Amino acid sequence: MYIAITGSKNNKDVYIYRSFRKENGKASSCIYKKLGKYNALLEQFDGNEDKLMTWAKEQAAKETELYKQHTGKVSVEFSKAAAIPMNERRSFNVGYLFLQKLCTQLRLDKVCRTIKSRHKFKYDLNAILTDLVYARILSPASKLASYEYCQSLLEPPKYSLQDVYRSLSVIAGESDFIQSELYKNSNFIHPRNNRILYYDCTNYYFEIEEEDDFRRYGKSKENRPNPIVTMGLFMDADGLPLAFDIFPGNQNEQTTLKPLESKILQDFNCSEFIYCSDSGLGSSSNRRFNSLGNGAYIITHSLKKMKKEDREIALNPTQFRRIGSDQFIDIRTLDESDEEIYNTIYYKEVPVVTGDMDETLVVTYSPKYKAYQRKIRARQIERAERIITAPGRKRKGKNQNDPMRFVKKTSVTTDGEIAEKQVYDLDEEQIQKEELYDGFYAVITNLEGDISEIIRINRQRWEIEENFRIMKTEFEARPIYVRREDRIKAHFMTCYISLLLYRLLEKELGNIYTADQILETLRSMQMTLLNTASGYIPSYTRTELTDTLHKTFDFRTDYEFITKTDMRTLIKDTKQIKSKLK
Repeated sequence: MYIAITGSKNNKDVYIYRSFRKENGKASSCIYKKLGKYNALLEQFDGNEDKLMTWAKEQAAKETELYKQHTGKVSVEFSKAAAIPMNERRSFNVGYLFLQKLCTQLRLDKVCRTIKSRHKFKYDLNAILTDLVYARILSPASKLASYEYCQSLLEPPKYSLQDVYRSLSVIAGESDFIQSELYKNSNFIHPRNNRILYYDCTNYYFEIEEEDDFRRYGKSKENRPNPIVTMGLFMDADGLPLAFDIFPGNQNEQTTLKPLESKILQDFNCSEFIYCSDSGLGSSSNRRFNSLGNGAYIITHSLKKMKKEDREIALNPTQFRRIGSDQFIDIRTLDESDEEIYNTIYYKEVPVVTGDMDETLVVTYSPKYKAYQRKIRARQIERAERIITAPGRKRKGKNQNDPMRFVKKTSVTTDGEIAEKQVYDLDEEQIQKEELYDGFYAVITNLEGDISEIIRINRQRWEIEENFRIMKTEFEARPIYVRREDRIKAHFMTCYISLLLYRLLEKELGNIYTADQILETLRSMQMTLLNTASGYIPSYTRTELTDTLHKTFDFRTDYEFITKTDMRTLIKDTKQIKSKLK
């Protein structure tokens, strides 16, 4: 490479040029790097052009050396007669390096150092916690299996398996501190949008027969007859998890909100936000708690559970409006075959007084939602008809969408028979009852003003369900292979951090890839060690996603060959905080 100065007399630039040969064999050159404006650089060297050129040539020499390292040819010797060493690992995962960079940005090492200063353990808590998170994302399994999986990372564990189990008690005890610090530090990566906070609960069952003080019998989301624990999760307006807690399985979900929200108010400095949740967590007590001060809430409201007179007002087809219009509409007059009308949402506001609270019930009607509900019900009715004609006993399940709810059983006796006979038919009355609610949806709120914003905020609740799905399926939060309460809580702490890391990674990649695409790519990114004296070659497929990962995190693992020295440098860089990720 060489230095060239180009441009007009008062507007010169200093470039590094690279020489090369074209496919036809002719010599050519191209700009490799711009060093800067000639006049500006000359001022830095006090007008001494010789010093400037000496410095520029040094930069060209450095770039030449780096270029050779990355593009130069290497030779590795192999023997057809020599066997590979016994028990020597040759395949390593490098996908965790992107997660490691995020952990560095989250200052997780500093968090662990602070925790260590309050305890007397000697093991490396940061290494254990991050490894548990990497394993949860890349190869979810038990703590023992996770420890063994981490041997396949470029940096195998230097701690023992017993250290892992000992650390779980510390992680559980410091859960609140870890969550609050991660929330603060996550702003370095993606500024948190805490104007709206979403809350929901799910539960996890244990394959045990007897309950204990923590794993208790309760209403399982999966209708399992096993002891469960309940997780309450807060999410911000961008879909990033904010805080969580674990409660005994028999605790009423309504009572899980206040202690966790109080912790957020105290430790996270989130004083004014809109609380959004479903009707199962929207008791009058919780609504009152979220109306204190400047608090606000938007909570789904069950039309079926309303008092008859209130429900009739809510479902009355008159006095609906289109968003942005003051004109009243009778939805019975709508031509729902018209595409514009089909895709429009209509609403009405119904004032509600609950004790000393003035609230508004916002009832929406959507022809598109109505068509969707009827399509789903038609399939369920078909299943109900097949059940009726099938031989054998008919049992109604616990799921609210069980097609057996459309099956009516009647006991009859015929002449000459003593015993009653069970006759099954479609329950037309039940079908008609459900059709009354087709297309309707309701939320209750203490907010006033922009209805479209209220509807938009409530629509985003699906993301918290998506967070639960990722934890349960992609990260396999259960089965849970630990039994003690503190270790169970530590297990969910690692699941929570894994979810936070994944969501931040998703944001950094521009929200254009699915969970399956991202996780499958990270899990497949293997490097093969050629031999102990040389280096690594990638043994994964380079894709658009791997290119995006490398560009986003400003390092590459897809060169044809990476020396062990370069790999150590790369690993070191993922542990250092520089500027914000590009």
